[in-house]
Amino acid sequence: MAGEHLSGARRRWLVDVARWRPSPAQFQAAAALLPPHHRAAIDRFVKEEDRKRALVSQLLQYSLVHHVLGIPFHQIDICRTVEGKPYLQNRTLNFRNFNFNTSHQGEYVGIASELLCLVGLDIVCISKPQGETALEFINNFASYLTDHEWNCVVCDNSPDEMLTEFYRYWCLKEAFVKAIGAGVGFGLQRLEFHHVHWVNISVHIDGVESSNWRFWLFKLDEVHLASIARGHPEDAVNSYKRTLSNLVIEEREFHDALEMPEGAFILQTVEQLTQLLQD
Repeated sequence: MAGEHLSGARRRWLVDVARWRPSPAQFQAAAALLPPHHRAAIDRFVKEEDRKRALVSQLLQYSLVHHVLGIPFHQIDICRTVEGKPYLQNRTLNFRNFNFNTSHQGEYVGIASELLCLVGLDIVCISKPQGETALEFINNFASYLTDHEWNCVVCDNSPDEMLTEFYRYWCLKEAFVKAIGAGVGFGLQRLEFHHVHWVNISVHIDGVESSNWRFWLFKLDEVHLASIARGHPEDAVNSYKRTLSNLVIEEREFHDALEMPEGAFILQTVEQLTQLLQD
């Protein structure tokens, strides 16, 4: 029963925004479902693709909360911490630590949610650099990698393999930072990832291996990767801790939540999301 309760709040949704080609009227109709302050934020984007990603990100958040928690759409209150991490202002006894995270890059926008553990999601698009080699491009980010990670990226790899390795590490680091609710000031070099063929992924934080975190990498297609980070609520930054009601979790309960198998992402369409909001 505990496993069913935990998995009942877990979602992994993706939208392929490249396949959504709305007319201006269709775009406005979808945006009109959102609260006014979200519509204003979307309108601030100049490029159409950026506006689409921003709109779909909000639709994912509201439709997921409505679908999982059953909160009437117009009562959902989603806010952001000072670092910019979204959280649900509504308090619900059965889902006290319910949290979610969104990400978008390239052709995908995604969302992940958890009941007890912190969850972080990051999506990356592996794009070949223009005007510089793969090594020159990666060298721009050398200060964010540990010596171990740098060696894993550049040693005995072709340019394409170097890019893919780099983006894997980058994706994992971003998922952790987003899970704990840290801002851009968090030093990514504090994190060092170890793995066995990109499974059994573990993290060392400030040189110490953490047993409170699990990570997964997904290949969405030939050029898109996604990562999921799952960890203990006590590791959240203070601003995000204040949004959670269940920081003290029994060890067995936390272990069960942490070790639950990670399922695949489910593809959604914008039409499915808008229908969920109107059900």
